Amino acid sequence: MSSVSQEVRTSRAHREGIWPSERNGILDWLINDTRDQRFIDNILVEMCERLREAGIPVARSTLHFRTHHPQWLGARILWTTGLKEAKITTFDYGVETTSQFLNSPVNDIFSGAAEVRQRLDTMREGDGHYPFYDELQRDGLTDYIAWPMYHTLGKRHIMTFCSDRPGGFTPEHVAFLKDLLPAVTLVTEIRIKNIMARTLLQTYVGPHASEQILAGATTRGSGATVGAAILICDLRDFTNISDHWPRDDVIDLLNGYFDAMSEPIEKHGGEILKFMGDGMLAIFPLTDPNACANLLQAIREAQVGMETLNEQNRRDGRQVLRYGIGVHVGDVMYGNIGSRRRLDFTVIGPAVNIASRLEALTKEIKRPVLLSRAFVELAGCQKAMESLGSYPLRGLGEPVDVFAFSAA
Repeated sequence: MSSVSQEVRTSRAHREGIWPSERNGILDWLINDTRDQRFIDNILVEMCERLREAGIPVARSTLHFRTHHPQWLGARILWTTGLKEAKITTFDYGVETTSQFLNSPVNDIFSGAAEVRQRLDTMREGDGHYPFYDELQRDGLTDYIAWPMYHTLGKRHIMTFCSDRPGGFTPEHVAFLKDLLPAVTLVTEIRIKNIMARTLLQTYVGPHASEQILAGATTRGSGATVGAAILICDLRDFTNISDHWPRDDVIDLLNGYFDAMSEPIEKHGGEILKFMGDGMLAIFPLTDPNACANLLQAIREAQVGMETLNEQNRRDGRQVLRYGIGVHVGDVMYGNIGSRRRLDFTVIGPAVNIASRLEALTKEIKRPVLLSRAFVELAGCQKAMESLGSYPLRGLGEPVDVFAFSAA
C-alpha cells in the first residue's frame, strides 16, 4: 500500500472516530482524571471537546437528572459546539405533566425506552416526529440519539448526543459513544449523590450548617462561639387555628407564613437554623458588618409579605395570621448538640434565651416586633425605634430595655 493510500485511510479512520487509542484515552480520562473535578457540567464540556478532537462529530449533548430538591423536579445540562461553559436549566415539579414534556423523546426514555434515535437530515414534514426535532434541524444538526443512564437502585437519568456531520453518526460513532455510557454513569452518579447530599443538608439545616457538616463537624459538641444577631419568630393562636381548620388549610397557612418570613431573611444573608412547629430561629453572623441592618431590612420586608399574605387569606375566607418577633444580639455557641446518635446543628446560649423571651413578651405588650437595647445600640437605629421601657424577663436577673419599631 502506498503511503498516500495509508494517509487517506488514516485520515478517514480518525474522522470516523474508530481509533482504539482515542477511545481508551477518553475512557481513561473519565475514570482516572476527573476525580478532582467537582462539577458535572465542567466534565460534560471537556468530554465533548475531547470527542470532537477524537473525530466524533458531537455538536450537542445533554444530561438530564431527576433531583431531590424542594423546588425542582430535575435539571438539564446542555453543551453545544463552541460553549466553554455548559448551560444548566432547572425544571419545576409538574413539568412531567406538560404537553412539551409528554411529546418529547426524553419522556420516551423516562417511560422505559432503551434508546431513541432520529435522523434529522432526512426528516420530512408530516412524518409525525416530535416538534423538538424541528428545533434541532433548524440548528443544523443531522442526528439525535438518547440513552438512559441507570444509577443505583434503577434510578433513571438520560444522556443525549447530536451530530452536525452530513449523514449523522456512523455505526462506529454510535458504538464509541455507547461505550462511554458506563463510565459517564459512574462519574455522574458520584457527583449527583454529592449534589443531593449537599442539597438535602441545605434544605434541612441551612447553607452554612450544611457546609460545616460536610466539612466534618459531625461529632457531638463540635462547634464554635460566634457573635450573631438573633431573630426568633412565632405564630400567634396557632393551636386554635390547627384545632378548627382542615389539615390541608393549616399546612397552606403555615407554609405561606414561613415563605413570607423566610425569604427576606435568606435574601439578606440570614441563616434559618430551624423551624419549631410554628416558630423559627434565625441568625445573622456579625462577621458581616451589615448584619444588624440586614436583619432589620429582612423584618420590614417580612412584614410587607405578611400583609400581602393576610390580604389573600381574607379574600379566601381564611384566618388572618398574627406573629411575634424577638431580636437580640450576642455570643452564641454554634454547633452540634444532642444524643449520641441524633444531633441538631443549632445555637444556644443566654443571647438566644433573651431573644426567645422578647418574642414571648410580644404577647403581653401587643407589639409584633421587640428588640433589645443591645441590638438597637449595635445597629445604631435608636432614632427609628420607640423605647418601651425596661421589662423583667423570665429567668433573667436584670430587666431588659425593650424597643419596638416606631409607629410614626
